[in-house]
Formats: sequence, structure tokens, C-alpha cells
Amino acid sequence: MIYRILPREEFEDLSSRILYEDNHLLVVNKKVGEIVQGDKTGDEPLSEKYKAFIAQRDAKPGQVFMGLPHRLDRPVSGITILAKTSKALERLNSMFRDGDVHKYYWALVCQEPSQKKEHLKGMLWRNEKQNKSYICRPGTSRKDAKHAELIYEYIGKTERYFLVEVELLTGRHHQIRCQLSNMGCPIKGDLKYGAPRSNPDGGISLHARRITFIHPVRKEEMTVEAPIPASWKGIKTND
Repeated sequence: MIYRILPREEFEDLSSRILYEDNHLLVVNKKVGEIVQGDKTGDEPLSEKYKAFIAQRDAKPGQVFMGLPHRLDRPVSGITILAKTSKALERLNSMFRDGDVHKYYWALVCQEPSQKKEHLKGMLWRNEKQNKSYICRPGTSRKDAKHAELIYEYIGKTERYFLVEVELLTGRHHQIRCQLSNMGCPIKGDLKYGAPRSNPDGGISLHARRITFIHPVRKEEMTVEAPIPASWKGIKTND
């Protein structure tokens, strides 16, 4: 396998975004607009970028293994875990499936939440044609609807927006975007779910901030945190 040679600027950027690495794991800070896995756009996914990075950094002439135990949507930034061994991938897949990975997101929303903290539960269904999720209204049901659950806490604000931390308890399509919008608090920049205007970078102000899990091989508890994007300016916490 021959990987492309990364320009110095790209190599240094990829290196600077590594949050944790060992023989089994690579945890990185994804940028808005990057795709984690290849899609119909043909854009180079993050997994391939880091394959090329490791091949170049470590002078690996052969194939670099890079598994994907989870995904982040293209307009979202933050923590992305990549598996460097098949053993780690298999175990991480089971951990994500069984809810043993605890994920926390930060979101800037357009309206102030009515409650400081709330546990949201609902049934979500996905419209494939629109690539959008909807919450089943009270008294209605759909066979394709799935249970969705999260806990949010209002933790700060900027001059115009409000900062919430979300603990994601299930992993449904566009779940955070849909559930926050449903309570009247669309995420900044998220035109699809009711935000009044787009962000300059084309993304949304949703960031995978922190993740806690048991290392799939060493069996030690780990917590990894990603710095917030530079564009998130003027945040004042409620502490």
C-alpha cells in the first residue's frame, strides 16, 4: 500500500490534533467539515489522512490499520476515536454498542434553556430522503421510531448564545440536534433544525468535548477532552 506524502503544514496540523495515542488507540480532534469515513462526495476521510500520517511519521512501508468504532457527523467537531489494531476495534465496537462509552458534547444554542438541567426522552424517526430526524408527537407511533435519551445542563453563555453540556445516553441519527431543537433551542448554525443563520465555516456549534471509557486492552479507565474550537469566543461559565 502506497500512501500519499503529506505536505509539512498538513502533517503538522494532524500531529497537533492528536489527543491520545498508544499502540492500540488514536484519539484525535476532528475539525468541522471533515468526514470520518468515506462517502459519495469522494473527499478524503479522516481515517485515511491518519493512515498516511502514521505511514509517514513511523516510516511504515506496509498497510496501516485504522478502524472506526464510531462516527461524528461532518458539521460536528471534536473527539474521534480510531482503532490501530483489530483487537481494539472489535472491543470498542462492543463498548459503543453496549453503552459503555460515556460521551459528553458541548453545544451553543440560540435560545436560553428553560431548565438548568433536564433529562430528555423521546422516540425519534429518520426521514432518509431529507436526511433529518423527527420526534414522534404524543399519541403517535411509528414502527421505525427508536428510543432517544440524553441529559443536558445549561453551563454558560456568550454574548448572544447559550452553552449546554449534553451527556448522550443513546446514539440516534442527529439526536442532539433534533432533541435540542424540539425544546426550542436549535444549535447555532444548524439551519436544518431551525437556527436562523449559518456559521461562516458551514458547520454547526456542536463539539464532542469529553469521552470516558475503559481502555479496550489495558482495562484502565480513560478520560479524554478536546479543546473547544477557536471560533467559540467569549464563553462565560455559570460557575
